[in-house]
Amino acid sequence: MSGTEVASIIAASGFVLLVLFLAVPILKLGKLIDRSADSVSQMTEEITPLVSELTVTLEETNRQLKKIDSITTDVSSVTTNLSSLVAVFTSAMGGPLAKLAGLGGVVKNLLGKKK
Repeated sequence: MSGTEVASIIAASGFVLLVLFLAVPILKLGKLIDRSADSVSQMTEEITPLVSELTVTLEETNRQLKKIDSITTDVSSVTTNLSSLVAVFTSAMGGPLAKLAGLGGVVKNLLGKKK
C-alpha cells in the first residue's frame, strides 16, 4: 500500500465521520421543520374562526356606535332647544317677577314700619 492509498483511506474515513457528525443535526432540523409546519397549520385552523368572530364583533360595535352617534345628536338638539326655552322664559317672566318681588319687599317694609 502506498502513501497515496493510505491518505485516501484516511480522507474517506474523515469524510464518513463528517457525514455522520452532520447527520444528527440535519435530522433534528428536519424534525423541527416538520413540527413548525404542523404548528403553522394548527394555528391557521384556530385563527380562522377567531378572525370570523372578530369581524362579527367589529360589525356589531360599528352598528352600536352609529346608534350612540344618533342618540348624541338628538341629545344635543334637545339641549339646544331647552336652552333656548329657558332663555325665552327668563326674558318673558324675569322682568315681571323681579318687579313683583320688589313690590313685595316694599309692602313688607311698609307693614313692618306700622307696627
